[in-house]
Amino acid sequence: MIRFDNVTKRYAGGRDGLSEVNLEVEAGELVFLTGHSGAGKTTLLKLIALIERPTRGQVLVDGRNIGRLPARAIPKHRRSLGMVFQDHKLLPERTVFENVSLPLIIAGMPRREIARRVRAALDQVGLLGRESAKPESLSTGEQQRVGIARAVVSRPGLLIADEPTGNLDPALSLEIMTVFKRLNQVGVTMLIATHDLALLDLVGGRRVVLADGRVSGGSG
Repeated sequence: MIRFDNVTKRYAGGRDGLSEVNLEVEAGELVFLTGHSGAGKTTLLKLIALIERPTRGQVLVDGRNIGRLPARAIPKHRRSLGMVFQDHKLLPERTVFENVSLPLIIAGMPRREIARRVRAALDQVGLLGRESAKPESLSTGEQQRVGIARAVVSRPGLLIADEPTGNLDPALSLEIMTVFKRLNQVGVTMLIATHDLALLDLVGGRRVVLADGRVSGGSG
């Protein structure tokens, strides 16, 4: 599903966000990226989403070297995966339904199919019945679940998440990770950056440890 072959990402000024990273994630895996702040977790996810491109090496998704994709192909690539952010990135003036449906509207899906898929995605994250609510009326944990529903509504085979529980208390963090695990159990490949090692002891999954831009260990 995902393979990094000797990938280096060098930023202006000569700092390496990643250095000679080799990593494989099989289809259907649940993988957690761990490591200190600045270890390279976010950079690795940005390369998968083509927010950044590698300086050297290859990033392959489903056997395709995405680092060589032309700019015009990037939107299509991003539509093939789901992305969850720490700060939700919900549109405050839109309802829950409108926020979740946005990827499907952009894809030009028929209105009836959009409604069906949005309800199914909200059901997966335990928010069916809150379609007309505005984000400001939701708790922090509920807002994050709306972000997850939006990420999976197009039924991507791959979901990446960058510190999705970073702003949540322990109980809400476990709630969100339980949602991820449930989605993984129905076949979604997941790569999640987190620093919460105690939480991972409860959730399970494979760990990949990054340190100073390099893979330094792992488990599972």
